[in-house]
Amino acid sequence: MASELEPEVQAIDRSLLECSAEEIAGKWLQATDLTREVYQHLAHYVPKIYCRGPNPLPQKEDMLAQHVLLGPMEWYLCGEDPAFGFPKLEQANKPSHLCGRVFKVGEPTYSCRDCAVDPTCVLCMECFLGSIHRDHRYRMTTSGGGGFCDCGDTEAWKEGPYCQKHELNTSEIEEEEDPLVHLSEDVIARTYNIFAIMFRYAVEILTWEKESELPADLEMVEKSDTYYCMLFNDEVHTYEQVIYTLQKAVNCTQKEAIGFATTVDRDGRRSVRYGDFQYCEQAKSVIVRNTSRQTKPLKVQVMHSSIVAHQNFGLKLLSWLGSIIGYSDGLRRILCQVGLQEGPDGENSSLVDRLMLSDSKLWKGARSVYHQLFMSSLLMDLKYKKLFAVRFAKNYERLQSDYVTDDHDREFSVADLSVQIFTVPSLARMLITEENLMSIIIKTFMDHLRHRDAHGRFQFERYTALQAFKFRRVQSLILDLKYVLISKPTEWSDELRQKFLEGFDAFLELLKCMQGMDPITRQVGQHIEMEPEWEAAFTLQMKLTHVISMMQDWCASDEKVLIEAYKKCLTVLMQCHGGYTDGEQPITLSICGHSVETIRYCVSQEKVSIHLPVSRLLAGLHVLLSKSEVAYKFPELLPLSELSPPMLIEHPLRCLVLCAQVHAGMWRRNGFSLVNQIYYYHNVKCRREMFDKDIVMLQTGVSMMDPNHFLMIMLSRFELYQIFSTPDYGKRFSSEITHKDVVQQNNTLIEEMLYLIIMLVGERFSPGVGQVNATDEIKREIIHQLSIKPMAHSELVKSLPEDAEEAQRKMKRQNREDTALPPPVLPPFCPLFASLVNILQSDVMLCIMGTILQWAVEHNGYAWSESMLQRVLHLIGMALQEEKQHLENVTEEHVVTFTFTQKISKPGEAPKNSPSILAMLETLQNAPYLEVHKDMIRWILKTFNAVKKMRESSPTSPVAETEGTIMEESSRDKDKAERKRKAEIARLRREKIMAQMSEMQRHFIDENKELFQQTLELDASTSAVLDNSPVVSDMTLTALGPTQTQVPEQRQFVTCILCQEEQEVKVESRAMVLAAFVQRSTVLSKNRSKFIQDPEKYDPLFMHPDLSCGTHTSSCGHIMHAHCWQRYFDSVQAKEQRRQQRLRLHTSYDVENGEFLCPLCECLSNTVIPLLLPPRNIFNNRLNFSDQPNLTQWIRTISQQIKALQFLRKEESTPNNAPTKNSENMDELQLPEGFRPDFHPKNPYSESIKEMLTTFGTATYKVGLKVHPNEEDPRVPIMCWGSCAYTIQSIERILSDEDKPLFGPLPCRLDDCLRSLTRFAAAHWTVASLSVVQGHFCKLFASLVPNDSHEELPCILDIDMFHLLVGLVLAFPALQCQDFSGISLGTGDLHIFHLVTMAHIIQILLTSCTEENGMDQENPTCEEESAVLALYKTLHQYTGSALKETPSGWHLWRSVRAGVTPFLKCSALFFHYLNGVPSPPDIQVPGTSHFEHLCNYLSLPNNLICLFQENSEIMNSLIESWCHNSEVKRYLEGERDAIRYPRESNKLINLPEDYSSLINQASNFSCPKSGGDKSRAPTLCLVCGSLLCSQSYCCQTELEGEDVGACTAHTYSCGSGVGIFLRVRECQVLFLAGKTKGCFYSPPYLDDYGETDQGLRRGNPLHLCKERFKKIQKLWHQHSVTEEIGHAQEANQTLVGIDWQHL
Repeated sequence: MASELEPEVQAIDRSLLECSAEEIAGKWLQATDLTREVYQHLAHYVPKIYCRGPNPLPQKEDMLAQHVLLGPMEWYLCGEDPAFGFPKLEQANKPSHLCGRVFKVGEPTYSCRDCAVDPTCVLCMECFLGSIHRDHRYRMTTSGGGGFCDCGDTEAWKEGPYCQKHELNTSEIEEEEDPLVHLSEDVIARTYNIFAIMFRYAVEILTWEKESELPADLEMVEKSDTYYCMLFNDEVHTYEQVIYTLQKAVNCTQKEAIGFATTVDRDGRRSVRYGDFQYCEQAKSVIVRNTSRQTKPLKVQVMHSSIVAHQNFGLKLLSWLGSIIGYSDGLRRILCQVGLQEGPDGENSSLVDRLMLSDSKLWKGARSVYHQLFMSSLLMDLKYKKLFAVRFAKNYERLQSDYVTDDHDREFSVADLSVQIFTVPSLARMLITEENLMSIIIKTFMDHLRHRDAHGRFQFERYTALQAFKFRRVQSLILDLKYVLISKPTEWSDELRQKFLEGFDAFLELLKCMQGMDPITRQVGQHIEMEPEWEAAFTLQMKLTHVISMMQDWCASDEKVLIEAYKKCLTVLMQCHGGYTDGEQPITLSICGHSVETIRYCVSQEKVSIHLPVSRLLAGLHVLLSKSEVAYKFPELLPLSELSPPMLIEHPLRCLVLCAQVHAGMWRRNGFSLVNQIYYYHNVKCRREMFDKDIVMLQTGVSMMDPNHFLMIMLSRFELYQIFSTPDYGKRFSSEITHKDVVQQNNTLIEEMLYLIIMLVGERFSPGVGQVNATDEIKREIIHQLSIKPMAHSELVKSLPEDAEEAQRKMKRQNREDTALPPPVLPPFCPLFASLVNILQSDVMLCIMGTILQWAVEHNGYAWSESMLQRVLHLIGMALQEEKQHLENVTEEHVVTFTFTQKISKPGEAPKNSPSILAMLETLQNAPYLEVHKDMIRWILKTFNAVKKMRESSPTSPVAETEGTIMEESSRDKDKAERKRKAEIARLRREKIMAQMSEMQRHFIDENKELFQQTLELDASTSAVLDNSPVVSDMTLTALGPTQTQVPEQRQFVTCILCQEEQEVKVESRAMVLAAFVQRSTVLSKNRSKFIQDPEKYDPLFMHPDLSCGTHTSSCGHIMHAHCWQRYFDSVQAKEQRRQQRLRLHTSYDVENGEFLCPLCECLSNTVIPLLLPPRNIFNNRLNFSDQPNLTQWIRTISQQIKALQFLRKEESTPNNAPTKNSENMDELQLPEGFRPDFHPKNPYSESIKEMLTTFGTATYKVGLKVHPNEEDPRVPIMCWGSCAYTIQSIERILSDEDKPLFGPLPCRLDDCLRSLTRFAAAHWTVASLSVVQGHFCKLFASLVPNDSHEELPCILDIDMFHLLVGLVLAFPALQCQDFSGISLGTGDLHIFHLVTMAHIIQILLTSCTEENGMDQENPTCEEESAVLALYKTLHQYTGSALKETPSGWHLWRSVRAGVTPFLKCSALFFHYLNGVPSPPDIQVPGTSHFEHLCNYLSLPNNLICLFQENSEIMNSLIESWCHNSEVKRYLEGERDAIRYPRESNKLINLPEDYSSLINQASNFSCPKSGGDKSRAPTLCLVCGSLLCSQSYCCQTELEGEDVGACTAHTYSCGSGVGIFLRVRECQVLFLAGKTKGCFYSPPYLDDYGETDQGLRRGNPLHLCKERFKKIQKLWHQHSVTEEIGHAQEANQTLVGIDWQHL
């Protein structure tokens, strides 16, 4: 197909390229009917350019479109070459003072908590950095796309509306000048023509709905049979469903299907097949059939290619218009005119209206293009913004209805533009007054919630998914209402008042439908069967909470509005209460001679609802009347006299009783839905407009009615009236052995009721109820929160209402209960609520108090509780405080009417003659069972006396305050003295007892003297044994060589953590093992790009100095018997196999890979290391002859032995030779003296230890090379030595980075791990094949001492010397065991070590950089420097002068010393653990360089160069052979690189100080796969700094046969399976290990309160915390990331379920 197309396409291209834009434009200028001309041009050319084949070619299409279609328009518009025309326009234009940058998805936006008018006012990063707000309390969020920067909008900011860049443009703003003055007449006319035609064309073609024919004026002459099968996006089907369906329908590969799906998701549509009609139709039917089972099918259309072509060009045109109007405000103004001009069909016919109204029919891509155009045109032109706002409001209802049924999210809907319009205060006011916007929004909202019950209340059925979806959509209307109300008007016009009150009416209608919704009835007998639907109602309540508060704020800002609103609210409340006594008979209650009429109603039997928004709104308005003092200024305007308090309090009281009964456990059978409702009723999200307002409503009621009446109604509603109105009811009640539950319930109800009274009197901290201001309120709140528990700042903010300023909060019980503290002095009530305090001295209250105290006095006869008493005491305390305050503040002519003290000292009436409250308190003061309350009662009596004194001293005039205080102080002093006396007595008693005890002790010791003597001696001896460094006198310690310090053998006893049995570690005993974890590591890597192509063939014998990938072993240090571990591991495996059938969740460990958790500490492990005695002592048990060979002799001997071995190997591998020949050859080969190659040493270890040696060796091999285990493989020993070397290197690195001494106190798990690992590596050769290990030794040795048989060995620059040293030392016993000539193992170690050290020095000298450090010391001062210079000259000579000129000796010696130190430190660790020689104390202290001590310990001369001088005869020839290697020559000639020494330590990348710069960097990062699309989850690798597109289909790759996300794939290339990432949008650190393991870790960024903000929910400015970042770096350096993940997954099971490999 493609080949046929080619020539044709090329021909078209040619004809298109020959078009001249200038000529076409010229033709248009002449034309009489421009529209027809242009349309003909488009009809002819558009299908030739766009949609020519199955796959779009955007670059080519854009290029041709610009040339043939847009070019002529630009020429026409400018009247000259646009390259000159546009710059001219731009110069004439005044730059806008608005920024208007439209945000991309994920771009950082900034708002200022101090200056923004509302939270939707945001700045882009550039404007923010240039504004004054960067020093304020700003808030940072990431944009969801859409929306634009408000810089320059004076209505959006209280101060600092301009950044530095836009400020320049404001200097000469005249009042609204017309931008068209900058354009010439003919430019205006031409622009108008072309804009009108093009905009109309674009709108027409985008809203075109026929699938196979074009509008008449665009129809082509000859029509081809080419169609597209076009798939559209919806929010119902998942990626997986779409991919699966496409693979079936258009049989494409999964990769292609993913590509299609990604594009559909991004652009809203994509053609999935191109061809004739039939061919496309068939694909369509398959797709529809496959996706219509559960839901509605995917939307698919078969469209003619020319229609798709025109639509694609239509989108291109809209973007083009957007970019053209950027040149000049004049052009923008013209486009706005064109867009908003009414068409011929009247209402809604302008182009803008047509686009908006067909919004829900357009696909995602088209929507976003035209929304962008609206933003850059209509919303940037202040005149047209108003006109557009009016159109938007007029169409509001239709747009919202479209949105509710539309299946795209809000951000893709034109309805989302409401945030740009309604949040502008001036526009919002205009729309309220002119378009009655408030009423429209609320009515639209009500229309969507159609379900009502018989009383007209909202009814939410079972919440189906579809309903929930619609309900979520409808809630966006509440958001719009919030936007409109965000800023309160400062001046009110009459129209605004009228329209606001109309809106308020509509709002009351809405609340009326909520009043009493979801009523509930108490379940008795059996539990409720189906939990009723309660969430919808509460969601509605939560969403409206804000709006209700805002409505109150608006009302508060104008007195007339407030009065009207209050009246309206009252009327609606009356309607809700209409037929108030219906079917509820009236009854009369009487206590203490007071009686009141009310109705019979039981909360526990009738229906009750927790939703009372109308009552609560009235309560809010009532408080405002008090606060704004309208109630006192215009009492005649308010219907206060008509209020019926019992009616006001009825429903809120029922609600509070319901809470009390739930608390008392009476509603248990109503299930969780009720518990949840009660929870939210008190929860900070709802309480301001629910619980708090109910309390206010009761306070309002009490302040308007007789408190006795109120209390009786309250007792009746709490169903406690009987108990308190019938004398002796309590006694009867408890003597009839009633149900224990009922007693308990009544007690709780009494407690709750008393608590409610405390709240009614005590809650005065909201402005309007008490005389306080907002700050007092918040302060009290915070104190209360912090007395419960310490809280972080964010937690505290969460537990305060959102705008804590207006918040009013309730007392937390906890503060009251456990204190004997008096009630606090409260601020006075506002006048409107002043009469409230009388409730405390009302007869019924006194009766209640008296009754409860009576119960307490006769404490056995009644069922009462201590907390009841405590609350009564608290109330008495409150009353006394109140009276005291009244007396203190009383003025001349007023009489204090609050006479609580007199009332509580009067005994009861004649028949009963019950004692007075005061008398009962005095009785209770000494009751032994009330110890806890003693202080409180004492305080009450004291205060009572003080108040009485105040009264007596002057009934009217204010009492002299001093008296009261003096009296109080004197009593306080008495108290103090009493306490002091008691304390003194207690102290003397204690001293006496102590003296007696010590006397007894002394006596005992005297009697048992001998016993004590013995124990002391014992102590001294044991401590010496336990000290793990054996006692060595002050001789120098040497770690290796013939002069190695001999340490007495120590016996080691260990306990198995599984069977708790103790055992000694011996050669022949059963094996003991440590749990260990082996992992591949790139922490020390200097080259992450290296990749082993075929691990099966890879030879790891030589480690390259770039350490590109090593094998690290760590251990938690817990010891088990090998057989106990085997049993444990088998059980883990069996459990895993059983589990597989049940569920396939991952655990935190992967049993198939041999992983398990340490049975004691649950640390992730994948193998075990055997515990061994120092192996060298076991092999090295031959005689040591005194004369050991020097280096030269030793090298010769070894070379001969190697030659002999190789000869024998060759013999073995060429069989069938005549035996005679063989013996001759044997004669030829002179075996070195004492060498017996046929000798095979006996393995000293027990079977169990041998098995463990093999186990650990195989595990290291398997993990290190990523191959299948094979214990016979010759590479096993190499991997064991490598792991030993790498682990030591990484520990040395950590110690150096932290400036810790080499042999300082290491954590014991590290110490144990290194010791076991080194000893294991040294013993492993005993279970490997001898000839293999010998072969390795020969090859390693040959890399330093060349021999003929080994060619192709790496050059000296490409070998990591420490790995080489470990390999040589540990393989050497395999050779030495056959040597009986008396050369000891120690000698070999020493010579190997010296040889490798010299090779390393040559390595350093060859690669040392030779910049002079200005220290030009010509004559070397010390012997080291002259020696180094001499050596350097030798090198110079051998390398054929390719080496750079001689630097100073000082510089050379410095670089040699620095370069060789890490190697020496690693060697010291290695030999220390290998030979068990304790480290010299000098190296154990931190601080100075230990170079000399190290050299002594390692038996090296301090001047390392002496090694060369002592062995010059052989060394010169070796150096020469090293330097002649071709690779060394290439390096010196600059053709290749080599590692320099000392190697730099790897660090994680440097992170910026301010988090927002990271967000910005990430928002500019687009996904590398899907052309230029912004990545949704940009993730930063902290190891190498790459940004990745995580968690998305586009960047999935295949790894070992599985699809994995970008991060997982990256861990394999960058961290050999382990990765540390920062998810930039969420601000959280992600640890990954392998495909199944991962966890989130707290990020290193903190806000000013020292808290992290994962998910950027709070948006406070974040700054880098160095400490936290160091902690993450330390985890990485210590190879603990996998372990950290293991612990996190064990602790948090939800982490296990996450598909980490897709991140």
